[in-house]
Amino acid sequence: MKTLAMISGVAGAVALLAGCAGGPSRSEAEYRQLALDTIKRDFQAKGQAKFERLTADDVQQACNAHANTPPADLVIKLTGAQLSTIKLPADDKYLGDWKEGEKLAQSGRGFTWSDKADQPAGGNCYNCHQIGPQESSFGTVGPSLLGYGKTRGNTPEMQKYTYSKIYNAKAFNLCSEMPRFGHAGALNEKQIKDLVALLLDPASPVNK
Repeated sequence: MKTLAMISGVAGAVALLAGCAGGPSRSEAEYRQLALDTIKRDFQAKGQAKFERLTADDVQQACNAHANTPPADLVIKLTGAQLSTIKLPADDKYLGDWKEGEKLAQSGRGFTWSDKADQPAGGNCYNCHQIGPQESSFGTVGPSLLGYGKTRGNTPEMQKYTYSKIYNAKAFNLCSEMPRFGHAGALNEKQIKDLVALLLDPASPVNK
């Protein structure tokens, strides 16, 4: 959820350092590292904001290094590795309570200094997607999800795919801007099931 904000902050710091620095010119990678070093120096772990959030994994590094278009062989390798991280429900059930899913979709809390460690995070889905027909304001970073289940159906295969996509979107689109909610521990199994229900349950306003 806040990963994009962190990446944007690093990008802004890179631009600022590049514009203000004197002396010999540096590469973008050097400025990026300088920005990260500066953030790490001043960052204070508190609440749900932890130091590990500042470290880019191999997927983030690959997408940064190749402007979100890594070589095909690297994409195949990394997406396969991300797919293996998805933990499916032991009960093989994917639909939760769409009403709880709607609350999650509306909630933007989580991963900040003011969020207590045991406080559940939200999905903040409307920040990037159109979901319910009653919403007059929503983000457009991601595609509209209005009518998601009505268009795609509510088959067991679609339920499993939707759960997996929410759990780790980068297993399907390596440089997707969608957070890896399950992989990052932002949402638990029940919460993801509730979001799947929001998208697929025929009774959900998404599918009206």
